[in-house]
Formats: sequence, C-alpha cells, structure tokens
Amino acid sequence: MQTRHLVIATAFVASLGLGACSSNPTNAQIGTGAGAVVGGVAGNALFGTAGAIAGAAGGALVGHELGEDRDQRRR
Repeated sequence: MQTRHLVIATAFVASLGLGACSSNPTNAQIGTGAGAVVGGVAGNALFGTAGAIAGAAGGALVGHELGEDRDQRRR
C-alpha cells in the first residue's frame, strides 16, 4: 500500500516539475505530463510497481503524440 502512495506522489511531483519548466507549455508538453501521470496510476492499479513504470512511459508517449497533433492543427 505504501508503494502505491509513493508512486502516485512521485508522479504528481514530476508533473509539477514539468509544469515549472516553461511559462507557456505546448500541447505536446501538457500531453506528456498528463499521459505519464494517468498511465502511471493506471499501471500501478492494474500491475503494481512494474506496471506503474511501464504505464507512465507508455502514457507519456501517447500523450506527447496526441498533443503534437493538436499543436499541428493549430498552425
């Protein structure tokens, strides 16, 4: 149970850190952070710690790609 809370807290702090990197983030950056958090939480709920790591990586990738598509449509 403590591991789950640690993973969620780490993902939350990491997403805050990403938000602090730029004053006006792109949709790709927002998608990467949000995808990592959602993927990490879902992976942890389904498969434990290893699932959280894989879910965060996969979620970040998918979120980044979706965000890039939105950025390109705006131009």
